[in-house]
Amino acid sequence: MAGKVGGNKGGPVSEPNVIPFIDILLVLLIIFMVTAPIPTVDIRVDLPPPNPVPIRLEGLNPTIVGIRETATGMAIYVDEEVVQLSQLGDKTLDHAIRNNPALNFEDMYAEARIFVRADQTTAYGNVVDVMSQLQEAGFVKVGIFAELASEG
Repeated sequence: MAGKVGGNKGGPVSEPNVIPFIDILLVLLIIFMVTAPIPTVDIRVDLPPPNPVPIRLEGLNPTIVGIRETATGMAIYVDEEVVQLSQLGDKTLDHAIRNNPALNFEDMYAEARIFVRADQTTAYGNVVDVMSQLQEAGFVKVGIFAELASEG
């Protein structure tokens, strides 16, 4: 008995060894962190205050871009004129110029207000496609036209 060190008397150990379990959990955590999906589309959203105040457009007339689901796909309207998604930027610019004759052409992309309007049956992806198309065209003030559920 002179060769033994410590208080263990040589009997079986009844405590479970949790070190391998913790190692496996850490490996799984690292795998989930590495394979987590990274968002590919960033949309800047300015949330309204809790009690929204109606927007004063101060002489600016907004251009309304409407989206409706049809049996054949998606229909896009710029101030009730039917347009294709590929022509959306040009047609929206034409309507923004017509709606806001007081604005200079140089300021049109920065100052013209564009509101996207869709009903509840419209797919979210279609709304995002239209908004990103308008932002790629150069329009800065693109917003969502919202109405209360009781109004629609």
